[in-house]
Amino acid sequence: MDGMIGVVSYGLGTVLGFVLVGWLIAAIIHDVTQKKHTVLRNYPVIGRLRFFFEDLGEYFRQYLFAGDRTEMPFNRATRSFAYRLAKNEGSIIGFGSTNDLREPGSIIFVNHAFPVLEEERLPTPPLAIGTGYCRQPFEARSVVNVSGMSFGAISAPAVRALSRGAKAAGCWMDTGEGGLSPHHLEGGCDIIMQMGTAKYGMRNLDGSLSSERLKELAGQVKAFEIKLSQGAKPGKGGVLPGGKVTEEIARIRGIPVGEDSISPNRHHDIASMEDLLDKVAWLRDLTGRPVGVKTAIGGWEFINQLCDTVLRRGPEYAPDFLAIDGGEGGSGAAPSTLMDHMALPIAEALPRVVDSLLQSDLKGRIRVIAAGKLVTSARAAWALCVGADFVNTARGFMFALGCIQALRCHQNTCPAGVTTHNKRLQRGLVVEEKYLRVANYCTNMNKEIDMIAHSCGCRHARELKREHVRIVQTANQSIALNMLYPYPIAGSRRVSKGVPASAAA
Repeated sequence: MDGMIGVVSYGLGTVLGFVLVGWLIAAIIHDVTQKKHTVLRNYPVIGRLRFFFEDLGEYFRQYLFAGDRTEMPFNRATRSFAYRLAKNEGSIIGFGSTNDLREPGSIIFVNHAFPVLEEERLPTPPLAIGTGYCRQPFEARSVVNVSGMSFGAISAPAVRALSRGAKAAGCWMDTGEGGLSPHHLEGGCDIIMQMGTAKYGMRNLDGSLSSERLKELAGQVKAFEIKLSQGAKPGKGGVLPGGKVTEEIARIRGIPVGEDSISPNRHHDIASMEDLLDKVAWLRDLTGRPVGVKTAIGGWEFINQLCDTVLRRGPEYAPDFLAIDGGEGGSGAAPSTLMDHMALPIAEALPRVVDSLLQSDLKGRIRVIAAGKLVTSARAAWALCVGADFVNTARGFMFALGCIQALRCHQNTCPAGVTTHNKRLQRGLVVEEKYLRVANYCTNMNKEIDMIAHSCGCRHARELKREHVRIVQTANQSIALNMLYPYPIAGSRRVSKGVPASAAA
């Protein structure tokens, strides 16, 4: 018997040896005759190791070589912070911080000599959006909210977990431009419906905007958001690769199955500020819901022109909120050139937007939502200090869902099941577990923002002002934010009715 086993093993080993040698010969012939890769042509077979390690390089760096504060787009310290909040493990650390406070741009909050006692603290109040200007204003309860991520860009289990988690935490969820799906509605959370340039989920068969569908949606959502651009790709529409366009997604969007879903780079019916404000007023009147605008900021022209036009036409034409997305945004697939070099970062864009609203005496009329890598409580509190009313984050909630920053969002191979429609990979994202992490992340972010406010001597987060934070300029030298961006004189910007905005600017 042992001899027979030995013979079989020898025979199997011989066959495997022949297979290996055959593969090696075929690989050598292929490599030396192909013309695409110089390295393979000169170093057949062995040259393949170069491509193998190149593919794995980013993962080796992420886990073995990169420092806690050196990786991009999010370093290990930031990801660990989000994971701890999502798991309800708290953010307590020991033996000191790895955050280098000498680094230019670092945030330093101004601690009060006599911080607010526990019995003096107040709950952070909700803010109403659209009061006095629409039939059904929206009361937003949470400072931190789920930014726009389309069903399609992220998976059905991810949307379901976000919906249920948002309901538990009391925050809103933005649909992104991919339309309203049953998965968004599953949890019963507050929903902001985004109108992208392709009008997905709210258009007729010919692609035109459907008034009837908008009225129907008004009964399911709390507000509408007209998306002009997003931080990841200003000037280019949404991109959903055909491999991610399933039958369900195609039905919701009204597009063919398996074909790339590419939105126009702007709305065909919005070509000027006048068009934009007309659309805002029309949509608000049609639906009775608040209507806002989402955009990245490339300079001062947009916000100045918006404020001038509202002052000239009247506050009833103003958007009820502005969602300002920094150029460092990136939850969606986008060309690397636009991702790397287009639009101002939120640190520069947000103060300018707020200042223009203050100068125009429109800050109380138009709520400001900030987004752009604001995934930690410190960054969110900084946004409130600048003048934001709310903070949106997409990737913060993706981390809460289990995202490991594999950088495969556009390839339909997300190992965490967040951005893939592969059922096998989606299986790892257990909705019943992940929705709790979504809720924990949001709740703990709000708590930590309040903690920062109390340490600054504020009773709640909405009392945070620019004087409560300093920005490091050079090593060991910082400046108060209210000195870096002095408060403008409220109402100092005036435009006479009937005078074109360009003439008054």
